Amino acid sequence: MSLPFDGAITDFFETGAPDDVRAKIKDAQKGDILTPTYPHSARMKRKAYEADMAALQIELVKMQAWASETGARVACVFEGRDAAGKGGTIKRFREHLNPRGAHVVALSKPSETEASEWYFQRYIRQLPSGGEITFFDRSWYNRGVVEHVFGFCEPNEREHFFKQVQPFEEMLVDDGIILFKFWLNVCRAEQLRRIMARERDPLKQWKLSWIDVAGLKKWDGYTDAIRETLARSHSDHAPWTIVRSDDKKRARLNAIRTVLHGLDYTNKDAQAIGKIDKAICGGPDIWDA
Repeated sequence: MSLPFDGAITDFFETGAPDDVRAKIKDAQKGDILTPTYPHSARMKRKAYEADMAALQIELVKMQAWASETGARVACVFEGRDAAGKGGTIKRFREHLNPRGAHVVALSKPSETEASEWYFQRYIRQLPSGGEITFFDRSWYNRGVVEHVFGFCEPNEREHFFKQVQPFEEMLVDDGIILFKFWLNVCRAEQLRRIMARERDPLKQWKLSWIDVAGLKKWDGYTDAIRETLARSHSDHAPWTIVRSDDKKRARLNAIRTVLHGLDYTNKDAQAIGKIDKAICGGPDIWDA
C-alpha cells in the first residue's frame, strides 16, 4: 500500500522523533495511556463510555430543541494540535442533532479576496443565526498558532490579532452568542501514534496534509505559540476550557458535559449529564505542554 507524502510520517518516526517518544510508541500496548502526567492510568472502558454517551445524546437533543424554540445562538470553537481529537469530538456532538441547525465550519486557507479582508470577517459570516449551533473545527485562532509557527503571517499581524481577539469575542457574547472555546491537548507520543495510524488507514488518509507532516518537526514552536495564545486570549467573557484528550472517550464526554452544564435548557437532567472530570477538563492551569 502506498503511503501519503511518500511515507514521510513513518520516516519521521524512524529517524526524526525524539528517542523517548519513539520508545513509548514501540513499547505501548493497545489502550495504553502514553502521557505520564495523565490522571488516569488506563483508557475508559467502552461499555461505560457508551452508557454515558447515550445519556448525553438525549440531553443534546433536548438542548437543540430549546435552542430552536428560543432562538439561542451557540458557537463552539475547537482548537488543538493535529490529531488531538477535534473532529471526532464534534462528530459526537452532532451525531443525533438535526443537521439543519447544527453546522460544522472547517475553513480552508483564505482566498485572495478573503486575504484582503479584515481577519475576522470570514469567520463572522459563519456565526450561528437564531436557533443554530455552530461548531468551528479550527477557528480565528489559526493566526495565534498555525500561521505563526509556519510563518504565514507577519509578527505585527499576529500582534494585531491579539489586540483585537478579546474585544471581538466580548462583542459576540454581548450580542447574545453563547460561546464555548475548547483547546484539546494531547502528548507528543500520542499525537504521533494517531498520525501514523492515519497514514496507514486508507479511510483516514484524507485527514492528513503536508502541514501535519511538517508540523511534526515543530512541536516546541507549537508549544510556545499555544502557551502564549492561551495566556493572551483567556478571559472572563470567553474563557478557554482545556480538555486533555489522550483518552478520546473521556475527552468527548467531558466536552459535551461542559456545554450542557453551561446552558439552561428545558427539561435539563443534571444527573444524566454527570459530573465534569476536572482533572482532564478545566481552565488553562491544566494545560500540559
